[in-house]
Amino acid sequence: MITDAFRLYTHKIVRDHERQSTARWAEAPGPGHAGPEKGSLGAGRPPDNRLVDIEGFVRDGYLAIRGAVAADVAAACADEIWAALAAEGVSRTDRRTWTRPCVRVSCPEGPAFAAAGTSPALTSAYDALLGPGRWTRRAGVGGTVPVRFPSEEDPGDAGHHIEGSFRGGGEGWVNVRSRARGLLALFLFSDVGPDDAPTRLVLGSHLWVPRVLAPAGEAGMSFGPVAARLPPSVLSRRTVEATGRAGDVFLGHPFIVHTATWPHRGTAARLVAQPGIEVADGFSIDGSDPSPVARAIVAGLDKDR
Repeated sequence: MITDAFRLYTHKIVRDHERQSTARWAEAPGPGHAGPEKGSLGAGRPPDNRLVDIEGFVRDGYLAIRGAVAADVAAACADEIWAALAAEGVSRTDRRTWTRPCVRVSCPEGPAFAAAGTSPALTSAYDALLGPGRWTRRAGVGGTVPVRFPSEEDPGDAGHHIEGSFRGGGEGWVNVRSRARGLLALFLFSDVGPDDAPTRLVLGSHLWVPRVLAPAGEAGMSFGPVAARLPPSVLSRRTVEATGRAGDVFLGHPFIVHTATWPHRGTAARLVAQPGIEVADGFSIDGSDPSPVARAIVAGLDKDR
């Protein structure tokens, strides 16, 4: 059951977030006004995030935070990713080294990624979707960056799936309470268009996953077979592609079904980090947990579709 107190809290998040966004727009320099100090991190376009759409997230399973990371911060993160790719023999300026359709690197650390991972727009969204103070803070982004290059070749990692949350049996496992994972995040560190092999999210698919996971109980199961056990019609639902400008961030329910796409028929490398946002103990599914993530899990278990 959703408490009145939590409704009031989420409405407050929306109002506060709207005021903050409006203030950031108001602070943007116009003609004849000095802008932010040259070279300072965070001097990019202000984010266009007027509210956190709680009900849309519960229904569809995702939220797009446009301009969540300032443009100069995203550009600095891209520079660090290219430095990591150089260690793999991939050059930013020599396309002859772009021989593989996908090269996966660990997300680098450092000041730029710390600024990206602690963006006020994101921390407000985490509080609204997970509950204030409930998620694990880290000074960075984390996860991996599967860098996708223009290619007609199958990258070998496309296929509908949900993310694993914790280690079990030597691979990623997941349970119905989503132990250890609160959200899937997609940080766009390059512009991503429809031709650039964007991640594709299946809308509403997160509502079907709990019934697959429930029989596995607290122990959980490997994340790999989950999508295959869904009714085939689930994978025919409407989809959305994670496209946008560098600095946009997509937040997905931990159970949303998604897939890489190919071929990449754009002209530039696609840089997208995909960390999990951790909630160490997972979620209560007896109706007592008011967070939107838990609400969706309970709806998936109980709703007569």
